[in-house]
Amino acid sequence: MDPYSNPFAPGAGSRPPELAGRDTILDAARVSCGRAIKGRNARSIMLLGLRGTGKTVLLNEIGRIAQQQGLIVSKVESPERESLARLLYPEMRKVMRSLSGVETAKHIANRGLKGLRNFASIFKIDIAGVEIGVEPEPGLADSGDLQYDLPDIFEVIGQAAQAAGKGWILLIDEVQYLSDADLSALIVAIHRMSQDGLPVLLVGAGLPQVARLAGEAKSYAERLFLYPTVDALDRPSAIQAVEKPILDEGAAIEALALNEIVELTRGYPFFLQEWASTAWNYAGGPEITFGDVKNSYAETLASLDEGFFRVRIDRLTKSEVQFVKTMSELGDGPYAMADIAKGMGRTLSSLGPTRASIIHKGMVYSTDHGYLNFTVPLFAEFMRRQKQTAAS
Repeated sequence: MDPYSNPFAPGAGSRPPELAGRDTILDAARVSCGRAIKGRNARSIMLLGLRGTGKTVLLNEIGRIAQQQGLIVSKVESPERESLARLLYPEMRKVMRSLSGVETAKHIANRGLKGLRNFASIFKIDIAGVEIGVEPEPGLADSGDLQYDLPDIFEVIGQAAQAAGKGWILLIDEVQYLSDADLSALIVAIHRMSQDGLPVLLVGAGLPQVARLAGEAKSYAERLFLYPTVDALDRPSAIQAVEKPILDEGAAIEALALNEIVELTRGYPFFLQEWASTAWNYAGGPEITFGDVKNSYAETLASLDEGFFRVRIDRLTKSEVQFVKTMSELGDGPYAMADIAKGMGRTLSSLGPTRASIIHKGMVYSTDHGYLNFTVPLFAEFMRRQKQTAAS
């Protein structure tokens, strides 16, 4: 069929043509945004899930919902080895400047800009381009401790947004890369917003360990956030995600073909998009047949192996690769650390640094005490395919 009309979008963070199976999460976000604008207590959200489940897509969709409801939207991605202060400063400045243009919020926002001068100076952030004439305000966000200074800045933003009849929503992707101190400061800031009833929300997205990290940073975090799991789609939603875009283009797909895609991808959104896209391009039209799906499987798998899977393993050292290879040889997870150590011929204690490094790189996560699993769905199968290819 015409590749120019292919409706599927197998890109990183690309919105699929049919955002199926996520209504509960989006409805919760819609309610939080609506309550924040009305000045009522609103829960912030942490989206938890494996790679390729659509967390970034949902984060972007929540941003659109928030904008429609009158909130100012800021979005950042937490990179490794970057401080939260540097990450948030440009966004906080943009929000302050936007609110300073609203007459009812101008005085508060201008005070906030002064506080940001302090903040930038104390955390050694380049402030080139800040308007001349904005002087720092002594005592506001100048302690040098992010756990005190970030809530101060958030509070001024919240007060200015409230005065302007608006709200602010901060979207943070890859939350697991924040340092313990930065995550703690962020939670403290959002806690103060909740206590003061200010229209400031946080929606974060990260790997499954984020809930535990947040709880370890501040015990009240479990009550401060909603923690919806972004998982594989259930069967009806997976069928809808593939079939509806095809029907909307005036094409069709055989029931057997649809079932094959849903079954072998196990409902993971990125894999659904990848295979459906390839099958569309293989099909002569106007219907995607079971044969088209079978014929496109090898190309789909090769694309996933070279793109989605391999980029993860390329970040690992040789010893870390051996660690994940051993995991995959044990079958499908979760995997007991004792079994991994035995498979590698090592002691548990000697594997501690390797385990910590692989977790930090976002390749595996702790499912329970003494157990690990991959953060990438079907990664063990990928590793086993590589072993078979090397042996042949």
